[in-house]
Amino acid sequence: GKMAAPISEGSPTLEPGAAPYGNFPNYSRFHPPEGRVSLLPGGLLRSLFPAAARPLLGLDVGCNSGELSVALYRHLLGLQESEGSLDQPAAGKDLNLLCCDIDPVLIERAQQCSPFPASISFANLDIMDSGARESFLSSYLGRFGRSTFDIGFCMSVTMWIHLNHGDSGLMEFLSFLSSLCKYLLIEPQPWKCYRAAARRLRKLGRNDFDHFRSLAINGDMAERITQILTKDCAMELVCCFGSTSWDRSLLLFKS
Repeated sequence: GKMAAPISEGSPTLEPGAAPYGNFPNYSRFHPPEGRVSLLPGGLLRSLFPAAARPLLGLDVGCNSGELSVALYRHLLGLQESEGSLDQPAAGKDLNLLCCDIDPVLIERAQQCSPFPASISFANLDIMDSGARESFLSSYLGRFGRSTFDIGFCMSVTMWIHLNHGDSGLMEFLSFLSSLCKYLLIEPQPWKCYRAAARRLRKLGRNDFDHFRSLAINGDMAERITQILTKDCAMELVCCFGSTSWDRSLLLFKS
């Protein structure tokens, strides 16, 4: 797996095409977290895990600089915007969230800004590096005496895995997540986003994504990813929570 280069002083960080792994420096400005969390019902964790032991464990893959991770955490626990970890010492008893991203600069920013440092962990990890992820994730789970996460989040990440690792990479990624999480909340990018990402790279005079022109998994990506998860990964589609204003479905699967 390739690691993303850290964003350096001289790089054109404000140009979206300069983020070939989706590691945009100001992502939450153009897709605000509220656009996703407002689609999720209150009390979701209680309805999915009425009797499970606490804390529940969550995994957020491709967390960027953490704004959406924190918004999801607040929403799932019913915490107000003004409440941080000092107001809510019990929050970590209900849910611990491990958030990872390929970009160390974004992770550093997430760590500095986190209002829940005791119960939300941010880590620099290339999820497609199987050696690195196995040891890191099993070490985290081992702290809780667990072998799987209760819920995984994969929010607008599948396209970047697909463009950089091809059809086989996407299949392997989804298979890995489905084996690791009892529930999986996934927001796939539609095919028009693939074309836009490739166009941005070309406008910058960069090489095209290695796999873009050879992807056989294409078209209705929410439908294709649903097929992979249900047919190949033995998950079931529990619910579609609707679509964001930027036309992305929020799909919940159960293993």
